[in-house]
Amino acid sequence: QVQLRESGGGLVQAGGSLRLSCAASGRSFSSYAMGWFRQAPGKEREFVACISANGLSQFYAEESLKDRFSVSRDNAKNTLSLQMNSMKPEDTAVYYCAQATGHTVPATSPSEYVYWGQGTQVTVSS
Repeated sequence: QVQLRESGGGLVQAGGSLRLSCAASGRSFSSYAMGWFRQAPGKEREFVACISANGLSQFYAEESLKDRFSVSRDNAKNTLSLQMNSMKPEDTAVYYCAQATGHTVPATSPSEYVYWGQGTQVTVSS
């Protein structure tokens, strides 16, 4: 069994920054790709970014996110991170980390992930 716990969410003004973390326990963290998803009120869960098991490859939902967000991992500490800069009100959502079934990226569909965290709320005020 794998447990994923997100932290770092909160309220931030537009243009500000937040850093989300995801602490993992259970099966070998370094063997699997990891991803971030988000779900805004009334919308479906959407892919944000993912990173390969070895941390050498990252993939983002779109170029505009790549310019503002950065996904990273520390396999020694079993931790996944998402640095979010220049935040916008449309970034408001519950953010989830997830562990993929494989080790490579891209992995953009929720069906490619087997374990999920509980989520952390991110609110960006205008």
